[in-house]
Amino acid sequence: MFIPPNHPRRTSLLIREKLVEGFKKGLVAPEGLIAHGRGECFDYLIGESTQPFAVKAIEAAVAGLLLAKHPVISVNGNTAALVPGEIVELARELNAKIEVNLFYRTREREEAIAKWLREHGAQEVLGVGEDASATIPELFSERRRVSPRGILIADVVLVPLEDGDRTEALRKMGKTVIAIDLNPLSRTARAASITIVDNVVRAIPLMIEKTREFKLKPKSYLEEILRNYDNNKILQEALTHINERLKQLSNSNLVIQF
Repeated sequence: MFIPPNHPRRTSLLIREKLVEGFKKGLVAPEGLIAHGRGECFDYLIGESTQPFAVKAIEAAVAGLLLAKHPVISVNGNTAALVPGEIVELARELNAKIEVNLFYRTREREEAIAKWLREHGAQEVLGVGEDASATIPELFSERRRVSPRGILIADVVLVPLEDGDRTEALRKMGKTVIAIDLNPLSRTARAASITIVDNVVRAIPLMIEKTREFKLKPKSYLEEILRNYDNNKILQEALTHINERLKQLSNSNLVIQF
């Protein structure tokens, strides 16, 4: 689909087209399209740009991933459709594993996502077929199936565009969970160790930049960032930002003049 360069909603429409193409390729479930619409609503509320509270969370996330012994990036269909190359690049910079994990799991979708990631440079993709032979305790959806070489033994897991039940289950297993979620009120956002309230298409590239920067820093620098991080405060800042922005908008001229 051709979208004019001067279209006022060009970026948003390009993201939607990536998801539609991902659906056609078998990467994205129909429910994933609905989930994106919900997230896009919150992106409107935060201003469709990366805010300072998201930057703080990204810095803490990168610090945690660099300090991890077994970091894993969990990938679902929407993430694979939107930022496949960026996920591969981030994993390479972090020396992290990539694992497919799906709520609406089918062998066809697993293999399609793994193939798509390999086409974008991934050397290894876990969680496909028989490799997802381990289970997460107290979790009964298809997300319970994980790789014994990946999420099962991970100490830090990055879960872009996640659902809350697995975030809670992973936390109960003692893992650090980093979520990317545009909704600061979701169960995922509230259950995660670190929540990046931002659009995944902005957050992942910034994480790559911060990873390259932080790899040059001493370990003590990274540990200090984590010590000072407070996820509840970050979520409060996100809600305060949304509240103040809505107040400003409610007192402004909203009508488009011609």
